[in-house]
Amino acid sequence: MRARPSAAGEFGVPSKVTVPGLRARKGSGMPILALTAYDYPTARLVDEAGFELILVGDSMANVVLGHASTLKISLDQLISATRAVKRAVDRPLVVSDMPFGTYHVSTSETIRNALRLVREGGAQAVKIEGGRGRARQLRALVDADIPAMGHVGLLPQSIHTQGGYRIQGRTLESAQALLDDALSLEDAGAFAVVLEGVPEEVAARVTARLSVPTIGIGAGAGCDGQILVLHDVIGLATAPPPKFARRYADVGQVIREALKAFATDIRSGAFPAPAETYAAGEALPDDWDRQVLADRLGRDEAARGRDR
Repeated sequence: MRARPSAAGEFGVPSKVTVPGLRARKGSGMPILALTAYDYPTARLVDEAGFELILVGDSMANVVLGHASTLKISLDQLISATRAVKRAVDRPLVVSDMPFGTYHVSTSETIRNALRLVREGGAQAVKIEGGRGRARQLRALVDADIPAMGHVGLLPQSIHTQGGYRIQGRTLESAQALLDDALSLEDAGAFAVVLEGVPEEVAARVTARLSVPTIGIGAGAGCDGQILVLHDVIGLATAPPPKFARRYADVGQVIREALKAFATDIRSGAFPAPAETYAAGEALPDDWDRQVLADRLGRDEAARGRDR
């Protein structure tokens, strides 16, 4: 594979990010930089910006495929996206979401589906949503030598049971349940746990209690790392971003302006310009097209004669 530029040296992160390396970052004070990506070009950009973990998230269903929830994306679609991301990068750890329905039936099916993400997609780890109720599946993944990341709090795959996208951990009972969920995943072998949609003080307490890193999304600054959806960060999402997603660019507007300018140039005849076209390799007679038509008519007439 051709060598690619990397920002690793500038950001002081190791040349290759690994599961043990990320786990060892717990308590180091050096936050884990994570972001989603779903294709080759954006994964390249995320890598060059110095991010250490790329999540090929089921959020692809929303921001790329236009679905209203993450429930619609298939395993094959995530495998294809993971394959594209992995072709683009060598340094970051590539983690794939396990889509809804791929780890809900049995541990054997969970392992089989995760193995496809690893073997066919090139994922170096997988992520599943849920707490104590998913600890058994996560343990099975780890026992099968598939590194696994947990995800507690607001669970996009559980919008029907949670009654929509609702912040979790706002009451004492809910906060205690969330901590118990996170500890269960840690006990099952998770190398990190995503905390989504959790009050900042609750996330900070959970982070302090775990011996593995937490990665927050809408969980405040007390986590060991942060992750957002790429399209929210760069202004390419079509739906309004959540409260916790800070926009750093408006790429959507840049694209709109570029395409409008392109359309204007086509209409006016300014595109393509002579410098953007090709010249014939040798001089052609003015009537070369008539000669081609005449030759074709002659061949057709000869063929009809043979058929008679």
